[in-house]
Amino acid sequence: MSETMAESAAKQVGRRGGGDPGTRGRTTIADGVVEKITGMAARDVDGVHAMGSGLSRTFGAVREKVPGGAKSVTRGVKAEVGEKQTALDLEIVIEYGVSISDVARDVRENVVAAVERMTGLEVVEVNIAVSDVKLPDEEDEEPEPRIQ
Repeated sequence: MSETMAESAAKQVGRRGGGDPGTRGRTTIADGVVEKITGMAARDVDGVHAMGSGLSRTFGAVREKVPGGAKSVTRGVKAEVGEKQTALDLEIVIEYGVSISDVARDVRENVVAAVERMTGLEVVEVNIAVSDVKLPDEEDEEPEPRIQ
């Protein structure tokens, strides 16, 4: 009985490297990758108005107006990534009237789920600092561009 090419290749793989080819080698994930995932997940939570301190948001708004400047998804996020675990620090601005503890819990849940699902890293902690509250009558520090 002749064996197929796939069976032959499987036998050779088994003899040469041993084990599943998907487990050979090492994957490293940069802090910036985890920070982007975290920033996107945190912004998806209702009640989060913005990320970062007032100063970082001001600099970010200026940077976005420069040609080629993009909105920084990582603003207000700091990640420390190890081989198997990560710890996250977030600085957020919340909408007036929402429960800070509920928003913080929702942010933690969303961030942990997204980071662990996408990276396989264990999130050991998500520290959240609420730096401001967006009042209903306050203007945004980062106004939408006006179309004339």
